[in-house]
Amino acid sequence: MPDQQQPDHHPGPDQVVGVGELIARRHREGSAPGLRRDSHRLALVIEGGSSRGAYSHGMAMAIEDLGVLPCFDAVYGASAGALNAAWLLCGRAVEARRAWNPEVINRVIAPTRALRGGRVVDTDYLVHTVYERIVPMDFPAILANSVTFHPIATDADTGAAVDLHPGLADPADVQAALRASTCLPILAGRPVRIGARRYVDAGLSESVPIRTAFTQGATRVLVLRTRRSDEIARPPSALENKVVARFLAKHAPGTVESWLSRIHRHHEDERDFGTDPAVLQIRPPQGAPEIGRIARDPDVLQQALMLGRAETAQTLSRYLTPMLST
Repeated sequence: MPDQQQPDHHPGPDQVVGVGELIARRHREGSAPGLRRDSHRLALVIEGGSSRGAYSHGMAMAIEDLGVLPCFDAVYGASAGALNAAWLLCGRAVEARRAWNPEVINRVIAPTRALRGGRVVDTDYLVHTVYERIVPMDFPAILANSVTFHPIATDADTGAAVDLHPGLADPADVQAALRASTCLPILAGRPVRIGARRYVDAGLSESVPIRTAFTQGATRVLVLRTRRSDEIARPPSALENKVVARFLAKHAPGTVESWLSRIHRHHEDERDFGTDPAVLQIRPPQGAPEIGRIARDPDVLQQALMLGRAETAQTLSRYLTPMLST
């Protein structure tokens, strides 16, 4: 469910406008980047979570359905959220729901591959086969969109969250950024090298990149979440911590502390942004299924797409409908 918005106490022009109201105003005015009539920078932030990304993909579909993408100035995505941001920015979020069909998911996520020394999550196949031939992603359209794309990844040697936007010059750069943002430790293999740096999954440093959006000048943020408001982010088991920390110490040494402290950062984000009037968060509704990172049940994933789409449409329509009827 969407978090309740409070009166806006942030200083500056248009200080009383909330996130939903700003989207509605820009939508009514036909506003687009470079043609704004207000002084705000509005960011869309999309959470990932591997298979939980089915929720945020459904939410991105609703953004596309409603035609409100031009209301945003930038889209930030972490892990699967970066994939969903890319689909939205190329105008194919609805069409791309086919990427969640069993014949795709069961090839991308295959736990039994670990028995043969392979990767459980094959992001190479996802980005270079699925997104090129099976469910094509329009990479040039992403680069040409005036709403800027900000995929987040974690620097393997420092553990810091990194916005890969400055390095996006051609489709190959976008593909590399998507692989970097989704490079789950162990499950997706070793870090992805881009230039002189190596990167792993954004979830180790900033799974919901609200802080990066604000640091880069956002004044209002809409967040598409993949956990219910009552869903607890559980820490990994002692065995998982030990195995993953050992892998990271060898292949991505700067991220060990990030891995061990990420649940603490999650609680910090909930504390700092849960009631921030400059942030509107849309979450899966109460009773929505809890989805594991490598879940493959087609019925559950399709339900998540549907629920995310419906929840977002319902939430934003509360703001858009009065504007459309005047």
